[in-house]
Amino acid sequence: MADDSPVLIAYDGSEAARAAVREAGALFAPCEALVLTVWEPALAEFMMMPNPSGVGGTMLPYDPELAREVERSNEEHAQAIAADGATLAQAAGLLARALAEQDVTSPAEAIVQAAEQQRARAIVIGSRGLRGLKARLLGSTSTEVLHKAAVPVVVVRHPDESS
Repeated sequence: MADDSPVLIAYDGSEAARAAVREAGALFAPCEALVLTVWEPALAEFMMMPNPSGVGGTMLPYDPELAREVERSNEEHAQAIAADGATLAQAAGLLARALAEQDVTSPAEAIVQAAEQQRARAIVIGSRGLRGLKARLLGSTSTEVLHKAAVPVVVVRHPDESS
């Protein structure tokens, strides 16, 4: 990638993500950065979809307008989180802008796809430091990105993670 390609920073507002933004600034400033927040677009419809069998269905009747409103709210929330990350990145010396993308398959896939689409030269992502059973049950987005990305990936350890 060219030196003028942006760095993509995965950002969910967590302390691990905030540490990743600070580290991206230390490593890449004053380059361009895209601060990406991933959101799940189909979650509202899935959660409010009635069960055809009548067993275990939702408590409220399915309302398409309510589902659309929840989706708009989810997207606006993601945009606000990304904007917060972009502000933090600017304070770290990066020329940052916010980006909110839909998660179609998994957060890691969305991050890798966004990096490809934006022609990012690197991905910076925080790690919450999950280990053992928690890591197996909850998965590790940073590990999945590391294995799937075609560009370098900087994984920033959670500030509280011990060696």
